[in-house]
Amino acid sequence: MSRVFVSADELLAHLRYLGEMLSSESDAFTELEHGLQTAALLATVAPHDSELHIAGLIHDLAHPWDGPGQPKHAVMGADAVRPLLGNRVADLIAGHVPAKRWLVTRDANYRAQLTEDSIMTLAAQGGDMSDAELAWFESLDSWQAMVELRRADDGAKVPGAITPGLDVYETPIRMRASLGTT
Repeated sequence: MSRVFVSADELLAHLRYLGEMLSSESDAFTELEHGLQTAALLATVAPHDSELHIAGLIHDLAHPWDGPGQPKHAVMGADAVRPLLGNRVADLIAGHVPAKRWLVTRDANYRAQLTEDSIMTLAAQGGDMSDAELAWFESLDSWQAMVELRRADDGAKVPGAITPGLDVYETPIRMRASLGTT
């Protein structure tokens, strides 16, 4: 069951809910902890890109709505926040799955870094990219930021990692929501 968030309060309430839900990737951390780790890693590589930080925080917000292999969660999550947070945040979220496929295809060492769960979901999400898919992905305006988000996503699976809390992102989310869908 997917949805569309119409207010920052609704989105923040969903993120708090994810703080009670074990990650689909590990029972050693919650979905929210994974998002907080992802956002924190992105803050180190792109400190001035608050849209990328927000996308990192919420990139897996649709995990509870998707099925085995999580083939649709990226698009479902993007659709859920596009009216509230705008096109770039939504596009970054939608792009984190194609970015995994791009990395598997372009980086000979990347596949070996994936967790067992991520390898399993890769098959459900389309596997390696064709030449046409590579050209399409590399034509996207934010494809490099999508790859950064994917790399942070992969690194954000450390049980007990110390990160800034959700409260650090509340104001940026509210500010982004107040700007509309630009």
